[in-house]
Amino acid sequence: MKHLLIGVAALALTTPVFADGHSEVTADTVLATVNGTEITLGHVIALRERLPAQYQQLPDDVLYQGMLDQIIQQQILADAAETTKVTEVGLANEMRAYIASQELDRLAAQPVEEEAVQAAYDAEYGDAEAAPEFNASHILVETEEEAIALITSLDDGADFGELAREKSTGPSGPNGGQLGWFGPGMMVPSFEQAVVDMEPGTVSAPVQTQFGWHVIKLNETRQQEIPALEQVRSELEELVRSAMVEAALAELTQAADVTREDVEVDPTMIRNQDLLSE
Repeated sequence: MKHLLIGVAALALTTPVFADGHSEVTADTVLATVNGTEITLGHVIALRERLPAQYQQLPDDVLYQGMLDQIIQQQILADAAETTKVTEVGLANEMRAYIASQELDRLAAQPVEEEAVQAAYDAEYGDAEAAPEFNASHILVETEEEAIALITSLDDGADFGELAREKSTGPSGPNGGQLGWFGPGMMVPSFEQAVVDMEPGTVSAPVQTQFGWHVIKLNETRQQEIPALEQVRSELEELVRSAMVEAALAELTQAADVTREDVEVDPTMIRNQDLLSE
């Protein structure tokens, strides 16, 4: 798709005029003929459905002319190309992928029942409890001695943020050591445990992790409330749709007549392009 509609915005904004009026136009209406091959309105409609999002937003008159020109150019190139085994199997793969994609889109477009959304919410959040969140800053140094010296400076009235900008070897140093909000499981265990045991506004003793030695300041704590259904409806609907598609695919697979041939193939043969020229 990367060559699709090259220069489309510069094309003339031309709208086709049909002698019999727009009411007679159908998907089979021929827009152009290339070396005997008819290009129809249906071809343009099908192409538009597969356009990247940035092209979908262009005006219809620009899209129409650009896509028609594109299809004409593609047909000219296709006519000039030599048909090979690579072409044949490639077209078969493209056709199969296109049809499968259309069917997946159809399955995903099925309406989502409210009961399914509620069930997904209950499964995701029904037993959930409000979890603590922490807002902390830290200074990372290489040795315990350096960490102890930092704590001494803080006890003597030094500013934590300034010390972090001056001494910390961690990526948060230039930002005064601020880590922002984080919840359980987001930090390495020893760091998290130190934060859990602290009171807001206090500074920790030196804490060792695989990254070095930390001096931590706990700024604030809060409880992360369980979201209401409406707050997470869109993501729940996506989960339900995905489950619907997976269930439909499993059902289709179960009903399909699939036979895997008992033939041994060296996996490295998938790289052998010469086989397609034999």
